[in-house]
Amino acid sequence: MATTCLLLLLFTSCQDLAGKKVIYLAHTLPTSHPVHQGMEVFAESVRASSQGQLDVKIFPDGQLGSEREVLELLQIGSIAMTKVSAATMANFAPEYQVLGVPYLFRDKDHMFDVLEGPTGKEILEAGSDYLLKGLCFYDAGSRSFYTVDKPIKTPEDLSGMKIRVMSAQMSVDMVNAMGGSATPMSYGELYSALEQGVVDGAENNPPSFVTSRHYEIAKYYTLDEHSSVPDVLVMGTEYWGTLDDQQQAWVMTAARESAEAQKQFWSDNVEASMKILAEAGVEVFRPEKSLFAESSKSVLIEFGKDERMRKLVESIQAQ
Repeated sequence: MATTCLLLLLFTSCQDLAGKKVIYLAHTLPTSHPVHQGMEVFAESVRASSQGQLDVKIFPDGQLGSEREVLELLQIGSIAMTKVSAATMANFAPEYQVLGVPYLFRDKDHMFDVLEGPTGKEILEAGSDYLLKGLCFYDAGSRSFYTVDKPIKTPEDLSGMKIRVMSAQMSVDMVNAMGGSATPMSYGELYSALEQGVVDGAENNPPSFVTSRHYEIAKYYTLDEHSSVPDVLVMGTEYWGTLDDQQQAWVMTAARESAEAQKQFWSDNVEASMKILAEAGVEVFRPEKSLFAESSKSVLIEFGKDERMRKLVESIQAQ
C-alpha cells in the first residue's frame, strides 16, 4: 500500500514535464485485448494532434488496481483516465445501468446508433456529476453462456445451474429470472471455480472466453447474446479541468478515432476467437434468442418502475 501511495504521489506531481502534459491511463485488460488496442490508437492520436504537447502513458493488466479502485483514483485526481465496463460505471452513475438491460439492443447497428447518438452522449455526460467524464464507448461484444457439463439450449436448461456473473444487480436478476442460480464472483477466481465445480458455468463474450482460457474447462458455448454491455473510456473531471480548450478538443477527437478503430479490432478478434474455440473442441450453440428474451422480461419490467430509467429505455427502443 505504501508503494502504491508513493507511485500515485509521483504520478500526480509529474503530470507536466518540460512543457509536456503526461496523461496516465490505467485499465485491467491484457495488452493483447482489442479494447487495449483501441486505447493505443487513442494515445497515438493525442500525441500526433498535439504535436507532443500531450502524451499518454498506459498502465494495463490492473497494475494500478481494480476497475472500481481506479475510478476512485480518478475522482480525486491521482490518475487521469481509465477504461471500465459500463456495468462498473453503473455503481457510480445510475444512468449506465440501462446498458445492462437484457436484449436492449436489436442488433449491432442499433447499439452503435444509440451509443454514438444523443442517448449515448447523455449517459456519458451523466458521470460528470460523479467526477467521471465519459469520453466514448468501446465495443465489448455480447455476453453469452458457457458451461462445463451440459449445454444450455433453452432457458429451462439453466434450472439448478450455478452461473458466475459480475457483481452487478442486473446480471444477478437476469440469470435468476431465466431459472439459473446467479453466483457473483471475482473474475480472477473463475478459472479454478469452473475447474473445481464451484460453479457450473459463466457468461462472457468470445474474446474474453478465449483470453481467460475458460474454454479449456467449459466445452459448451451458447450464443444467446443476452446483454451487450459496452466499455467506457473515462477521464476524471479533476484532470479534465486542467486541460485548456484546445487540449480538450484533441482528447475528444482522439477518443472518437479510437472508438471507430476499435470496432474493427473487436470484429477481427471475435472471428479469431471463434476459430480457436472450434479447434479446441468447444461445441457452439445458436439458440432461439426470443425464448431467453421472454424469460428475462421481468428484469426490464422491474427496471422500468424507475421513471428516469424507463424513459431511457423507451428512448433507446424508439431509435
